[in-house]
Amino acid sequence: MSVIRFRSKTLTYLLPLVVIISLFIFLYSKYHDYEFQKWLPTYPYSISGNPLMKEVGEPQGKLTRAPKDGNFDKYPRANATLLSLVRNEELAQLIPSIRQVEATFNNKFNYPWTFINDVPFTDEFISETRKLTAAKINYEVIPKDHWEEPAWFDESLFNASAQYLDDHEVQFADMLSYHRMCRWNSGMFYKHPRLLKYRWYWRVEPKTNYFCDVDYDVFRFMEDNNKTYGFVINIYDSPESIKNLWPATLEFISAHPEYVHPNSAVNWLIDSDNRPQHNLNANGYSTCHFWSNFEIGDMEFWRSHVYEEYFDYLDRKGGFYYERWGDAPVHSVALGLFEDSNKIHWFKDIGYQHIPYFNCPNSPKCHGCMKGLHSDGTGLSPENCMHNWLKYTHPEEL
Repeated sequence: MSVIRFRSKTLTYLLPLVVIISLFIFLYSKYHDYEFQKWLPTYPYSISGNPLMKEVGEPQGKLTRAPKDGNFDKYPRANATLLSLVRNEELAQLIPSIRQVEATFNNKFNYPWTFINDVPFTDEFISETRKLTAAKINYEVIPKDHWEEPAWFDESLFNASAQYLDDHEVQFADMLSYHRMCRWNSGMFYKHPRLLKYRWYWRVEPKTNYFCDVDYDVFRFMEDNNKTYGFVINIYDSPESIKNLWPATLEFISAHPEYVHPNSAVNWLIDSDNRPQHNLNANGYSTCHFWSNFEIGDMEFWRSHVYEEYFDYLDRKGGFYYERWGDAPVHSVALGLFEDSNKIHWFKDIGYQHIPYFNCPNSPKCHGCMKGLHSDGTGLSPENCMHNWLKYTHPEEL
């Protein structure tokens, strides 16, 4: 009898909990929008201060539309390509991303795709991707001297460094292919023989999602409005992965102070208000960076003598191998120092996801993305560095 009474009491206590959880799940699925989101904690700005919660329209400036009759013979396209560094085995993960980019943007403008791999693409990869677009497609292999380790690479030092980074929970530290990828994306991709014919690129990666119709030509927008770089997500990095990136950068700019732009975003790079421990662990760098799995950029910036000298200096420091310097912080530090911050554009109207982060604007052009959402879980909210970017470059948006 005592066991029965115990079970009865347990059910009495558990039943309300089950009801509450069920109600929570129902509300989440039914009202996965602002009304639900306002109950969640946000960082570092409130819902009312989140720029993505305000109605987001197309960017200001000159916008170019696709020809209404679909005739591109006289359409002044930019010299641009959609670009993807991808492996054969990632085909299934890339196909949905291509479909979404085509559906939301490229079916209107028909820009060419360029797929690049460190080995030749398979017949299956080529045949399946050709089914997804009417645009021209380039299938390219990376030259070995762009991908493999330079002559000064020390394998024993790499292994020891990888063990240290792994002990400090730095992801992919022991994956040589990951280090190669970061180095190639930082300072090699724009030198590829195929890409030398292009000026602009839009980087598209597997496992990415696109939620919003883009009815203007993003490449012409960049070109016509004197922009250099476009991003959607702005977050903090792991300080342990880039401990010596900022000290190496300071060495470089101390030798070339004239390279720092008078309207740079240096304050964004060194801000320590929100994540002081990050700044401390990264030796003065906030670790804020543009998440480069989405970027729309002008390759002439990377090809400039300023960036080339900077990359070569970093490369000889060895941080792409002996730490885990990624292309995202390297690109971001270079842009933040050497470019006019007014030429860096937040494409807040482009809905985007790369697990676990989102850019979800409040726009009737967007579908399947909860407006204002930054990440899959509130525990990742402190990783958002957009507030810092706006604080120093566009305070009117806060």
